This record gives sequence, C-alpha cells and structure tokens, in this order.
Amino acid sequence: MLRRMTSSKPAAPAEEENVQMKVREKRHFELGNFELKETLGTGTFGRVRLTACNTDQKFYALKMLKKVDILRLKQVDHIKSEVRILSMIEHPFIVNMAGHFQNDAALFMVIEYVQGGELYSHLRREVRFNDEKAKYYAAEIVLAFCYLHGAKIIYRDLKPENLLISQHGHVKVTDFGFAKIVEDRTWTLCGTPE
Repeated sequence: MLRRMTSSKPAAPAEEENVQMKVREKRHFELGNFELKETLGTGTFGRVRLTACNTDQKFYALKMLKKVDILRLKQVDHIKSEVRILSMIEHPFIVNMAGHFQNDAALFMVIEYVQGGELYSHLRREVRFNDEKAKYYAAEIVLAFCYLHGAKIIYRDLKPENLLISQHGHVKVTDFGFAKIVEDRTWTLCGTPE
C-alpha cells in the first residue's frame, strides 16, 4: 500500500474526485458488542475507552461523545464533519475508523486501537529525538498529509498529542475534530492555542 501512495505517477482528475466523494461503508456496531476497559483519554465532550469487541475479538478505542455537551457547545457540525471525513479515509499513518453508532445519550466512534501512546509522551521521555527518528516520523506525517490533501481534506490541529505511535513504531494521525473538506480556501480560526 505504501508503494502505491509514493508512486510518482499522478492520479487522473476523475480518480481524485472519486476519492474525495466516496464514503466507505463501515461495519454496524452497538454498545453491546463491546466490553469496556480502561479510559485511554478524556476530552471536552466525553472520553475514549479501550474496548474488546465480542464480534471479531479485536481491541478498539471507543470514542464516546455526550450528546448534551455537543449540543450545549454547538459542535454538531464539527462532529458530523469528523465522522464524514473518517468514513472517507483509510491510510496506514492515520487512525482509521471501523464504524460509528449512537444511543439516546451519546455518539460512539469505533476507532483503531493504537498501542504505542502519544508521540508527546515519547518526546518527553527522550527529551529530543535524534535526526534519524525525527526524519522517520516527519516522513510518515508528510505521507499522511499528502493523502489527505489529495482528498481535499485539511487537518488543522497538528501537535505531538495528536500523533500516536503504533506497536510497530509508525506514526498515526488522530483527532479529526478540526479537519475540513476544502475545495478552495477557508478562513476559520481553529486549532490548539498552545
């Protein structure tokens, strides 16, 4: 898959448009499919829990978003956009979504579980990456962004906390809450102030 993405042969315009507009079908899940385990992280709207899925015996990160908080903070459009974008994309250096569902109280996104933790934690522990490791991570981030930009998606929240490391040492871009499909340009001010 990596070889295809790095090919120097440009995609035909019709192919690019299909990539952008195609929404992949995701698996159907419900809360009863999961055994909830420890909390992996918390945010403004809810939390992410490690889960074991009883239908395929895989581990997933289950992003649970409280509807009342989404409505109170007027984030409905952002959440819909995040689900739409994650439904469109699949890439080895992006945390991929397996599906989504909802109940009366919450929205749920079933996300690939990435075992290695945040790049931020690795950087704090090492203080500084050597040149070889920094180039390696940067190259994978660039490949992920080239893929996103080819689908006219801009990410808009790149920071070490939003980069996870897989068990094999690869970068995985996560948290598409600020991502947006842009045909020309956008004027939105967003991201993380720090």
